[in-house]
Amino acid sequence: MTTAAETRPFDASVDVATLARLTDREREVLRCLAKGETNRVLARRLGIAERTVRAHVTSIVRKLGVGSRFEAGLVAFQHYEALAVEAIAS
Repeated sequence: MTTAAETRPFDASVDVATLARLTDREREVLRCLAKGETNRVLARRLGIAERTVRAHVTSIVRKLGVGSRFEAGLVAFQHYEALAVEAIAS
């Protein structure tokens, strides 16, 4: 029996151009995903509705070309500092 990890290896590396496609708010949401925050906590922290958080997460997953919120969180964890630098540079 094979596991999901064996059938679909995940590489958390993305290039700077891909990260640059994210809006400032999406980068902020992505950094929170790296911390493992739920949509509810994230919404309260940012002062937005949970539905808006879900929309941001959907957009982030699409723009990064990953398969799930979890994979987006892994990307964020790997590139946490770069996300902060990108937000400051824009």
